[in-house]
Amino acid sequence: MRTTVHLVRHGEVHNPEKILYGRLPGYGLSDTGREQAKRVALHLAGADVTALFVSPMQRAQETAEPVAAALGLEPVTEDRLIEAANAFEGKHVSVGDGALRQPEFWPLLRNPFRPSWGEPYLEIAHRMLGAAHRARAAAAGHEAVCVSHQLPIWTLRRFLAGQRLWHNPTHRQCSLGSVTSFVFDDESLVDIAYAEPGGTSDPTATGA
Repeated sequence: MRTTVHLVRHGEVHNPEKILYGRLPGYGLSDTGREQAKRVALHLAGADVTALFVSPMQRAQETAEPVAAALGLEPVTEDRLIEAANAFEGKHVSVGDGALRQPEFWPLLRNPFRPSWGEPYLEIAHRMLGAAHRARAAAAGHEAVCVSHQLPIWTLRRFLAGQRLWHNPTHRQCSLGSVTSFVFDDESLVDIAYAEPGGTSDPTATGA
């Protein structure tokens, strides 16, 4: 039985302070982000999608709204699709700027392979895999959509591809409003596809 699970990254966020917002509440889509969500909905409108799962974060919920309308589905909140936890939430973290220049935060950078500043990559991979298989089971023989965030989606992709989980953030292929698709035969992964209906975006842009 072939089932496809589409992992959608949310659209651009309104973040004029340019902070790392992580799991902080109150960060919704910008005007550009809403347009990206509409383009994702158009991209998925003709697909055989029978289940829609969404991260609890506001930006993901807002991205899911036009998708749900286009597909005629009721979105289901799935906590495992949430953004990765990060100790730098609410701070400026651009290179040479903000918290990264303050010595009290340097111990958080001691192990980039785990990483030491936030949720371990392996934990992200395991919870995202659980969410993906929940979606696969719910849409067995059809397609499912999961709206999530850049790092969790990219971590799951690397995990399923058998790649090491620590990586250079500038090399992530997971633009705003992108769709990373995992194709399963029963429970076995057979293909990974990627599309950018929302357009390309800088993987390191603050506020994305």
